[in-house]
Amino acid sequence: MNKVRYGLIGYGKIGSQHVKGLLGGAVKNLDLVAIADTNPERLKAAVEAVGPSLKTFDSAEALIASGCVDAIHICTPHYFHPVYAIKGLEAGLNVMVEKPAGVYTKQVKEMNAVAAKAGKVFGVMFNQRTNPVYQKVRELINEGELGQVTRTNWIITNWFRAQSYYDQGDWRATWGGEGGGVLLNQNPHNLDLFQWICGMPSRVKSVVYYGKHRDIEVEDDVYAIFEYPNGATGCYITTIADAPGTNRLEITGENGKIVVEDNTIVFSRLRESVTSFNQRFKGGIGQPECWRIEVPTKGTYTSHMGIIQNFCDAIQKGTPLMAPGEEGINGLEISNAIHLSSWLGENWVDIPVDDDLFYDKLKEHIDRERKNR
Repeated sequence: MNKVRYGLIGYGKIGSQHVKGLLGGAVKNLDLVAIADTNPERLKAAVEAVGPSLKTFDSAEALIASGCVDAIHICTPHYFHPVYAIKGLEAGLNVMVEKPAGVYTKQVKEMNAVAAKAGKVFGVMFNQRTNPVYQKVRELINEGELGQVTRTNWIITNWFRAQSYYDQGDWRATWGGEGGGVLLNQNPHNLDLFQWICGMPSRVKSVVYYGKHRDIEVEDDVYAIFEYPNGATGCYITTIADAPGTNRLEITGENGKIVVEDNTIVFSRLRESVTSFNQRFKGGIGQPECWRIEVPTKGTYTSHMGIIQNFCDAIQKGTPLMAPGEEGINGLEISNAIHLSSWLGENWVDIPVDDDLFYDKLKEHIDRERKNR
């Protein structure tokens, strides 16, 4: 194929944002040929934006069955990501899903199982993986520059949202509509990067506040601690209430500490590891000599269009995916564990989470929410 025939399912905020990028020629081997949406006014707007050659469908199923596309990109509310991904994969299409991969792990595992059998290209929109800063930090850790990781901390509180943001639609920030709040809407990128760089924790304990700062049902203020398989610990803090907020990632290891803030990497590199120093030092109070290094990066942050370009290259050339769809479950495991810990009295929750238990608790929250409305 000369170009990948591309179809978008959903022409809301993120779908229309992608269309602007695609029409600007950011992806070279893609032809946007179809859009599906249940709202006729959105379809009309899509045709006005793309042109009269655009094929429109009033349902995802109709687009998937049309035969006019090679790949679909799912830009619907969260609960429908796995639903339409499964339909597309079973129809022999390549599939890109927006973040999060889904709301609960049980559903996402079903999607991943279908993807494994389908043998098609399956990606997830974790566009921050294209950021050279996070790529470099991951490289430093994977190549052993930091030594064994002993502590992780991420304060990510620059996701400010006013009440008017939530008042735009009655589906926003609800258990039935979005499946969660700051963890499911804003934080999938950060949770993905956290595990992509530092690895998956083995268990999680949390304190979560629901509707503390805004008139919403779901979480808007989160504090979580992690334990990793090697004994390392971590802390994750997020909210939508702070302005200007903070975005600071700290990763400590045997050879020093890496701090990512303001799009800059600072590596406080020890001359010798803490293990070596501790074994030989007899002076009582002291610590290893430390060098402060600002680490340079190369490349450009290509964001959403970079992920779509990579997705199309994978379809045409077999290029490895930067964000394989199967990896979408990892950050979701963490957010599900954070929720489940708070629902179970702020106790430790193991990862992988108990899929059935989480789903049962989620349904309880949805039912309670419906009764209160």
